[in-house]
Amino acid sequence: MHILEIFGIILATVIGMEFIAWSSHKFLMHGPLWFIHKTHHMPRHGRFELNDVFGIIFGFASILCIIAGIDTFSPLFWIGIGISVYGVLYFFAHDIIVHRRVKLGMRMRGRYAEALRKAHLLHHKTITKDNAEEFGFLFVHPKHLNKK
Repeated sequence: MHILEIFGIILATVIGMEFIAWSSHKFLMHGPLWFIHKTHHMPRHGRFELNDVFGIIFGFASILCIIAGIDTFSPLFWIGIGISVYGVLYFFAHDIIVHRRVKLGMRMRGRYAEALRKAHLLHHKTITKDNAEEFGFLFVHPKHLNKK
C-alpha cells in the first residue's frame, strides 16, 4: 500500500469519526444512552464519570481494527490507527482545551481553541437530554470562529 493511500485512509477515518461522534452524541447519548451521558452534564465528583465509557468503547473498536489488520497492514489496520488519532485529538480538544480535566499549566488560546470552548460550553447550557445544540467535537461551526 502506498503512503498516500495510508494517509488518505487515516485522514478519511478521522473525518468520518467526527461524523460518527456527532451522530452518536446527538442520537444515542442524548437519546437512549442519556442515562450514561448525563454524568457529563452534571458536576463531576472525582477524576472519572460514567460517560467515560464511550471513550473506552471507541478505543476498543480501534484496537479490534488494528488487531484484525495487523498481519497484512490492510486498510482495517489503518482505519484502527485513524480511530486512535481521532481519539487523541478528541482527548486534547475536549478534555484538555474545553473541560480542562488535565491541567497543562497553561491555558490554550487562539481562535480555534476559544471557538471550540464556546461551542461546547453552549452545548452544556442544557442539563437535560432535550434541546441541546452543538454536538460536534473537533469541527467548530464557523459562526463560533467570528465571535469574540
